[in-house]
Amino acid sequence: MRIIVQRAKCQGHARCAAQAPDIFKLDNDGYILPGDIEVAEGEELPASRGARSCPERALELTRRRSESDVIQP
Repeated sequence: MRIIVQRAKCQGHARCAAQAPDIFKLDNDGYILPGDIEVAEGEELPASRGARSCPERALELTRRRSESDVIQP
């Protein structure tokens, strides 16, 4: 799983970090740090909860593409 961070939408509520502080890193003002987040296996549930807790919808969940998802020519 990957989390796409749309930092321009972040308003510093820090709800994501309250749900999963090891996954969502914030700056000193409570805004999420820039850059997408690769979620480790086994951390999907807290990552999902954190992303869904954002009232600004600044975090988008995506699935990693597996080799079986790729269409070969």
